[in-house]
Amino acid sequence: MCGRMVLIELTADLLKSLHLHDIQPLEPRYNIAPTQQVPVIRTIDNQRHLDHLKWGLIPSWAKDPSIGSKMINARAETVQEKPSFRTALKHRRCLVPVNGFYEWQHIEKQKIPYFVKLKGNDPMLFAGLWDHWKSPEGELIESFTIITTSNNELLEPIHNRMPVILHPSAYDTWLDPSVTSPEDLTPLLQPYPSGWMETYPVAHLVNISSKDGPDLIKPV
Repeated sequence: MCGRMVLIELTADLLKSLHLHDIQPLEPRYNIAPTQQVPVIRTIDNQRHLDHLKWGLIPSWAKDPSIGSKMINARAETVQEKPSFRTALKHRRCLVPVNGFYEWQHIEKQKIPYFVKLKGNDPMLFAGLWDHWKSPEGELIESFTIITTSNNELLEPIHNRMPVILHPSAYDTWLDPSVTSPEDLTPLLQPYPSGWMETYPVAHLVNISSKDGPDLIKPV
């Protein structure tokens, strides 16, 4: 699964490749947790936008928005079948930019946090889905989920799942509203190559969602 993320900066090259312009610098965040507002990239009216959505997808048909806290991730293997995700897969896809994420290794009664990132510290973009929900009183909440897949060799000792990190060649397809066939989309949802990533243990301070700052990603 993916339950905590880090977003430090988006490089000018990445923004240019995604055709995003006039984006204000983002405040570095080292411990992004579910239910928080997170920047995502999506296509609206054939234009790409960087918008802040709530992490934890609330389907438009949900009776209670609290369901979002249980839907922070969607499994790649079943995303085209689940009622909560199948329409979003066709019509409401997004990219979730991060500089890394945390995962916890269970050893007996211990949970050891690891930070996972790309070699070279480049940003990575997760495959995401979004939706909008309106309360009876008219409150509108836009939310998203991160698609996960089986792990790669690097993460195998730590966890059996990992977020889908899209290859740059897949960005345009994922954001293209004219692509609606699951047969064109699900092949993109593969584990990222281990050789392009690295991971190391970090302090247990990251377990406290209110904690933030660059010390959280220092190796221990």
